[in-house]
Amino acid sequence: MNRKQKFRLAGALGILVIIGIAISLVLYALKQNINLFYTPTQLMAAHVMPNQVVRIGGYVAKQSVKYDASGSFVIFTITDRKNNLVIHYHGVLPNLFREGQAVVVTGKLTDAHFLLADQVLAKHDEKYMPPLLAKELKEQGKIE
Repeated sequence: MNRKQKFRLAGALGILVIIGIAISLVLYALKQNINLFYTPTQLMAAHVMPNQVVRIGGYVAKQSVKYDASGSFVIFTITDRKNNLVIHYHGVLPNLFREGQAVVVTGKLTDAHFLLADQVLAKHDEKYMPPLLAKELKEQGKIE
């Protein structure tokens, strides 16, 4: 190899190293911002230790929501239609919270079937469509 080829090879390797570092920094930053959650079935299989903060996702079970007299404390059950998890929450619930609705709950697992929640997030229906657009599509016969 002559001097010019060595210079080009060093430049190409330098660029590859810089690209590799950039990609690893981006992936590291994304890893820090990913908010994954367990379903109740995955939680049972994961063997999470008591008092560990976890994020659980599922549906609010039918006829499981029970408020105390003041209305600020609520006990409800979330399910993935295989396993259930009882949630204890003190605070104001989101407006979208109701039975049958998808929720994501963050809190400490007190034992295998109970979670003391710090945060409750209600997920909206993925099939949502603005009323004007739905009306227009219905008139065009594209949806029922």
